[in-house]
Amino acid sequence: MCGIAGIIGRNDDVISVEQVRWMTDAIVHRGPDDEGILAQGNIGLGMRRLSIIDLAGGQQPIYNEDRSVAVVFNGEIYNFEQLRKELEVRGHRFSTHCDTEAIVHLYEEMGAECVKKLRGMFAIALYDEKRESLLLARDRLGKKPLYYAVADGRLYFASEIKAMLAVAPQLAEVDAEGILQFFYFGYVPDPHSAFKQIRKLPPGHLAEYRNGEIRVRQYWDVPQYGTHDPGSDEACLEEMERRLEEAVRIRLISDVPLGAMLSGGVDSSIVVALMTRCSSGPVKTFSIGFEKADFNEAEYARTVAQRFQTDHHELVVNPDIAGTLNQLTSLMEEPFGDSSMIPTYYVSRLARENVTVALSGDGGDELFAGYDRYLLSMKRGQSEWIPAWVGDLYRKQVYQRLPFNTYGRRFSWNVTLSPRDRYLDEIAFLPALHRERGLFDGEFLADAEISAQPYKQFQRYYDEAPANDSLSRLQYLDTKTYLPGDILTKVDRLSMATSLEARCPILDHEFVEWVAGLPLKYKFRDGTRKYIFKKLAERVGIPLEVLHRKKRGFAMPLVHWMRHELRDSLLGILSEPRTLQRGYFKPQAIRNLLNEHVRGRRNHSGVLWILLVFELWHRNFLEARNLHESFAGRRNGSRASVHLAAGFVNAGAGTRSGSRHPA
Repeated sequence: MCGIAGIIGRNDDVISVEQVRWMTDAIVHRGPDDEGILAQGNIGLGMRRLSIIDLAGGQQPIYNEDRSVAVVFNGEIYNFEQLRKELEVRGHRFSTHCDTEAIVHLYEEMGAECVKKLRGMFAIALYDEKRESLLLARDRLGKKPLYYAVADGRLYFASEIKAMLAVAPQLAEVDAEGILQFFYFGYVPDPHSAFKQIRKLPPGHLAEYRNGEIRVRQYWDVPQYGTHDPGSDEACLEEMERRLEEAVRIRLISDVPLGAMLSGGVDSSIVVALMTRCSSGPVKTFSIGFEKADFNEAEYARTVAQRFQTDHHELVVNPDIAGTLNQLTSLMEEPFGDSSMIPTYYVSRLARENVTVALSGDGGDELFAGYDRYLLSMKRGQSEWIPAWVGDLYRKQVYQRLPFNTYGRRFSWNVTLSPRDRYLDEIAFLPALHRERGLFDGEFLADAEISAQPYKQFQRYYDEAPANDSLSRLQYLDTKTYLPGDILTKVDRLSMATSLEARCPILDHEFVEWVAGLPLKYKFRDGTRKYIFKKLAERVGIPLEVLHRKKRGFAMPLVHWMRHELRDSLLGILSEPRTLQRGYFKPQAIRNLLNEHVRGRRNHSGVLWILLVFELWHRNFLEARNLHESFAGRRNGSRASVHLAAGFVNAGAGTRSGSRHPA
């Protein structure tokens, strides 16, 4: 596991070792064990390494035999030993025992198509000196991040945004479209970022940069849903168990201590059960709980640990919410609204005290239709009685005239939508272009209406999904958006913030392809979500009290926090002039939200949380680096400028003034 970064300059550029090191220093947490840098002419490649496999010989960049191809790589390739054997038969000579070297020789055989042979999680940057080209590639589901920007005749890329800003602070211009998408979804979905010139390479895509131009294309997608029926529940279970056990087994390859994050839910419990089968000794498991009983699931994790006799480590957290949230809003680089980032950070930190690699149970809800909102969508889909023209008339003529605090206002909007758009409305926090216009500043709305269509990409995923039923379409939509944009982003950033590698066997792409092909009856039956996966849990011995409990996930006591712990320490931030003058919201609308929530008239905890993390991102990431921009600034003259911190310089410069800005 590593962090990677680099620059491809203009033909007359000279990229120095120091410039690449500024980038890798910004992501040292992703790889505290080693550093590797190539700086040659206008080419700069760098990496920080967290040593997992071939501890002594896996330094990057890694080259082919004549050193005309160099690669830096973040991730793990689980089929590298098989690939190595095939490549050696074809005459390739290996100088290390690490998985990275298989990539460079496979590229010699197949070019960019080599990524299709890789089984694992990865972000790859490979420079071909003979072709004078750079290949960027990201794994199929989006487990590993990869950002890039083309500006001023240069290509910048990195595992994290802060590495790019370390040498190109001019890239930090805030993007209205990315911010609007955050208000809708609680994260910024690819290919957008919070910054106008910086893009995320989407999962299952590669990019080729040559002659100053970049070409992005897709190399993988989820296959057609519902194409093969095993014939019976028993046949389905037998094959599922075999496939998932193999996905777990290959993720136990490691030269360092390894364990599992155990929430006490179905998905992570199945992973632990299968790890126990494949391990020679007790599996190390890690879980956290909260002192507040309503949100403490540690007892279920403890039950699973006892059942499989794991070496269990448990931490009951009474966190400094204000301090932790300030820290995490800086680490996340973009505004990020999933409150479960807090327990994810704590369980990652606990695990890292004992192991370097931890398996997780992420992906089960997307694959097996486990979310509550799927059940709600199916129920509401049974009563399509409102004509489309009536719904359009209501939303355009009636809804906007209703007072903002009218009870049932949001529900009435929602039920008049089509099934697709109803689902999108249900997952949205602050849909500025639709329902909650009263909250947003008019200038921001005007800017947003010109530049952004947040739902458009999501609608396209639904409409073009390789599926014939609505539930499978929703699963596909979430696999393309929520899974990489929220779940896997959270797991990657917060595990790597503690220098822990997280592996997700349920999201093995071969297993994903097989599960997608199962008919819907195996995933959703008689109102039961994750039907066949729960049967698998029974089969591998998950205790019934764990299996049949109410689903929580990493639920957080937001209502309690917003009215108690955060009320004085953080919630007041939202009514400060510094916040209200940014130009995104109407000050009185924010005050009304706060007043209703604190007095207990309405529960606005979810919306207030989104507003709070957005403001803290402004303060702890943008302003902490003197990279501040607001819509208020745009209105008060020309477009708000990006101020350069003293420690930042342009990538083309050869010197740097001031002390190094901390990562």
